Amino acid sequence: MTQTHDLSATRMAAAVRTGEVSPVELADHYLARIERLNEQVGAYVTVTAERARDEARQAEKAVQDAADPADLPPLHGVPVPVKDLNMVDGVRFTIGSGVYAGLTGFADDNVVTLLRRAGSVLLGKTAAPEFGLPCYTEGDLGPPARTPWDLSRSAGGSSGGAAAAVASGLAPVAQGSDGGGSIRIPSSACGLFGIKPTRGRISQGPVIPDLFGLSTNGPIARTVGDAALLLDVMAGRMPGDLYAAPPVEGTFASYAGRPPGRLRIGRSREPAVPGAVVHPDCVAAYDAASELLVELGHEVVDMPPVFGPDLVPHFETLWAVMATITPVAGDSEHLLQPLTRWLRSRGEATTAPQVFQAHAALQGALRAAFPVMDEFDAILHPTLAEPPAPVGYFHDQEPAENFERQKRFTPFCAMYNISGQPAVNVPLHWNDDGLPIGIMLAGRLGGEGTLISLSAQLEEARPWIGRTPGIWTA
Repeated sequence: MTQTHDLSATRMAAAVRTGEVSPVELADHYLARIERLNEQVGAYVTVTAERARDEARQAEKAVQDAADPADLPPLHGVPVPVKDLNMVDGVRFTIGSGVYAGLTGFADDNVVTLLRRAGSVLLGKTAAPEFGLPCYTEGDLGPPARTPWDLSRSAGGSSGGAAAAVASGLAPVAQGSDGGGSIRIPSSACGLFGIKPTRGRISQGPVIPDLFGLSTNGPIARTVGDAALLLDVMAGRMPGDLYAAPPVEGTFASYAGRPPGRLRIGRSREPAVPGAVVHPDCVAAYDAASELLVELGHEVVDMPPVFGPDLVPHFETLWAVMATITPVAGDSEHLLQPLTRWLRSRGEATTAPQVFQAHAALQGALRAAFPVMDEFDAILHPTLAEPPAPVGYFHDQEPAENFERQKRFTPFCAMYNISGQPAVNVPLHWNDDGLPIGIMLAGRLGGEGTLISLSAQLEEARPWIGRTPGIWTA
């Protein structure tokens, strides 16, 4: 029997407009599931039940009062949670840290403003690790974010709570963010489709700076069409943003219904991180995706390496400096996670010339890499080098070992944060243990439309929407 959370967000929005589904019914359904299941999957750190029901009642009245409900905004009445690295006015804002456990948001991030303008209903704030620094979601503020496909394993990070919510049926879609793979990593671990857009496609403001241009907001969803719809809602440049993405023709949602044509696709599974070894299950997913792309008529060729291990220290320099941006009073330092303290120590010891040298080295590498990458319409990689990791695999280690394990686990994602190119996780493969193993497709700058069309073609050829974890029917 179809349950409410079986509906796609696109179908849900249409059903709200016709009166087939009530926004109040939707909010109550998801809030009830959160109350029953959140402790198991660690998806939400804050649940805004009263606010959600109030917004749902307003949305329902708007449907009743509308002269033409078709004119209502695209996500009218659809529940969409916000990651706890993004500020929502009047809602608890922890940034994943015990240092900020008592902080209340004093403004809406631009992406939150756009989600509200689109008519969405806020269920709450999804769990994130401290300051969004690691590729897993564990800390002191709540239970670990776990993939519902195996509750002994991590949902990934830093958008781990967002992915756990969508994969467990605790939200139809979710907003996430990605500074080094933080949308694609949990999307792979949870069997979801996630988009890291082109740099400058979505505003980081007004509170979060975009100085290095590594991080961006983006959608996490069960279907390509839902992710494209959410990207349409969140996209937009705001005053003061340092970066601007190339314009797109039409809507992103329209690309989900367009055949991609015959594409030239480069592929590589050679990790840039020293010591990283691609697990056989991830190789199998990569090979199967390559074969499927050829079956669909695309040209798939091996791509020469464009990013080498010499760039890893430069990215580490920027990552450590980014860890220092969030202010922490001296008498609160002891509340930080060991990894955060270790990274901040490295960042604080970095000189201004070293930051500029790291930036210059990365830019120099991109100047050589883009002529090679731009020969392809899309580029295929494994999303991760390993299947979803056990809870504690990173977090229970000393910081230096923790960080090394993270690097070896996710050696492919960060290169596209450096370049600013769009990249997606496509959930095409599950291993013999029933764990999702994603593949990553990257595109040209401004090429989200091509990636969406190609991913929709893959989704049609190998549908994954019918695969759900056991908790889905709970």
